[in-house]
Amino acid sequence: MTVSAAPPPATPAVAPQRTALAILCALSLCHLINDTLQSLLPAIYPVLQANYALSYTEIGFIHFAFQVTASLLQPGIGLYTDKRPIFRLSVAGMGATLFGLVLISRASDYGLLVVAAMCVGLGSAVFHPDASRNARAASGGRYGFSQSLFQVGGNAGSATGPLLAAFIVLPFGQSSLAWFGALALVAMALLWRVGGWAKARHLVASRAGPAAAAPPVSRRAIAILVVLGLLTFSKFIYMAGLTSFYTFYLIETFGVSVATSQLLLFVFLGAVALGTFAGGPIGDRVGRRAVILVSILGVLPFTVALPHVGLVAAAGLTFLIGIINASAFSAILVYGQSLLPGRVGLVSGLFFGFAFGVAGIGAAVLGAIADAEGIRFVFKIIGFLPVIGVLVFFLPPERTE
Repeated sequence: MTVSAAPPPATPAVAPQRTALAILCALSLCHLINDTLQSLLPAIYPVLQANYALSYTEIGFIHFAFQVTASLLQPGIGLYTDKRPIFRLSVAGMGATLFGLVLISRASDYGLLVVAAMCVGLGSAVFHPDASRNARAASGGRYGFSQSLFQVGGNAGSATGPLLAAFIVLPFGQSSLAWFGALALVAMALLWRVGGWAKARHLVASRAGPAAAAPPVSRRAIAILVVLGLLTFSKFIYMAGLTSFYTFYLIETFGVSVATSQLLLFVFLGAVALGTFAGGPIGDRVGRRAVILVSILGVLPFTVALPHVGLVAAAGLTFLIGIINASAFSAILVYGQSLLPGRVGLVSGLFFGFAFGVAGIGAAVLGAIADAEGIRFVFKIIGFLPVIGVLVFFLPPERTE
């Protein structure tokens, strides 16, 4: 018999009656800038491979350094700031991303590339939990919509990175990465204003009385979080494969140019942005469990077929994969936040951090497999990862918020 998740106590907060759309748009724009800057790193892997004579394993380790730095720090930052908010911490996080990007543009050896990737990961670790918490606070109860609007900025940024790499970094060289520091400064200014809004909101809540302690975490909630984590694993290992190695697959399999491979990567990442924006509002209407099921398990036929088709069909399949697969993460995140009221930063940090860690480890492992067995073999094995989507049937229907 399926038992519905028990409704947790209402979170004591001074939630706005209406969605703070200006704040959500600012956070989405900052997410766009943050992920644009971060996506420049994997987008220029072919450039770095040529400039430093790197193997697939070394490229995978750069991605590992970036992703795992973000992964390890995000939950701790989210937990700490749930208890002791630091309202302009995201400004410092964006500064770390800026420093890492400039360091990549000037790196003289492989070791500096790894250090720079870790700086970019630090920026992500600081930005995501805090910004996700503010997005929920500004939602006015439209949790799926707010997370989708916030995340679509990030996905749009991830899609923009390859375009900037194709049209700016490739013709002007690795040093041109430093030019994008202007975007980081714009985001820092916006985040300073968002921090002021969050601080004012916090002061109003404090005057209304001390917030009640978050309820203890039940074993059932932990079990559900583990299932959500496995679903996230399936999604982000596959995404790591496409994000890190799709350009190499296209170049090696079809003989396209680096610029063409970047444009086709943009097609995939643009589809990811569309899917992200659709997933949250649909989850608000029909239920997040249904969205997660269709998103992860429903993409299986396309991922299995991808390594066996031609160039045009591959571009079409990756577009469908991007739209369908991306719709899950907003639903997973909001589902998890509803399980642990009062711990929004922790849950956001856990899932963003786990996603980054899984992607980082996956990139390193898949890079080693590509060196040993070939890039096409990698795409064959990761095509079966969406089978893990059957675990959705173990999730209870989420409570109505």
